[in-house]
Amino acid sequence: MPAASAARGGGATVGTGVGATPPATPEPLPETKTDRIPWLLVAAIALVALPLVGSLPSWITLTVAGLAMGMMIFVMASGLSLIFGLMDVMNFAHGAFITLGAYVAVSVLGPLAGWMTADSALLNTAAVLIAMAVAAVVGGALGWFFERVIIKPVYGDHLKQILITMGGLIVAEQLIHVIWGPDLIPLPKPATYKGAISLGEAAVEKYRLIAVVVGLVVFVAMELLLNRTRLGLLIRAGVEDREMVEALGYRIGRVFIGVFVAGAALAGIGGVMWALYQETVRATMGAELMILIFIVIIIGGLGSIGGCFVAALLVGLTTNYVGFLAPKVALGSNILLMMLILLWRPAGLYPAIRK
Repeated sequence: MPAASAARGGGATVGTGVGATPPATPEPLPETKTDRIPWLLVAAIALVALPLVGSLPSWITLTVAGLAMGMMIFVMASGLSLIFGLMDVMNFAHGAFITLGAYVAVSVLGPLAGWMTADSALLNTAAVLIAMAVAAVVGGALGWFFERVIIKPVYGDHLKQILITMGGLIVAEQLIHVIWGPDLIPLPKPATYKGAISLGEAAVEKYRLIAVVVGLVVFVAMELLLNRTRLGLLIRAGVEDREMVEALGYRIGRVFIGVFVAGAALAGIGGVMWALYQETVRATMGAELMILIFIVIIIGGLGSIGGCFVAALLVGLTTNYVGFLAPKVALGSNILLMMLILLWRPAGLYPAIRK
């Protein structure tokens, strides 16, 4: 009778007694499938290059060189990828942050020459870390100035962004000439970073191995930040749907500024790494790297750190393999690589923007 009364009253009987309806078991969330094809593409390029190079020791040397180059490009490009993805800003002045980081390294490491020439890995590493820290601070400060003063008035207008940031790059290069002079400045590697180690019959430069480690550390740190923190959640949500994030009450503009400053700081760190890799510093080095950086960002997918990482490895390996086999077409090979990947995946390897 109570059951009948409940039925007449429109209620639902829930319990463990006879005739009670057991609670429904919630369905498990679908598992997210990881797309591993782009990672396999990196391995495929390396394997295809082995018979073309013809020598295993040379292939090992070229592969490590390509990975090192890719890691350094990733450090410089990752911040700009987020700036493109989150802020929709075409910042062609990003190369100025790279160049400034290199010149800051010259100014910082000059007084630390004793540490740089000491036969101590600890002192050498301390000097380089200090230079990277100062370059990150100076690069971040310049990035804040660019965002607030130069780029903020032209949000939403790509043509004006291109023109004004290109102008900013030219002005920055001229100011560097005024402060540091127009000549090439040598920047030798630390004493313990010079030379090579033997992997069987292959010789691998120590600094390239260090660059690989630094690049991996930056990649892991950015992945943890974006996927394991509240700030990272806001950044990724802003990449996907800025309007929705703002509707929820978050001040996405502040996140924009932070991302821009962080991107400029990473460019400064990358400038230090690239300057030590080249062992020379010049005012046009950042602008010259922008071609490779834009290729990496487009291949990887705007706003995607994982895509930027894989694309940087692809570009680094392709540049070194083709540079060894046919030096005259090394740069063209990366443009061809970009064309082929965009024909396969027009939005890039791991697009973060689905608008």
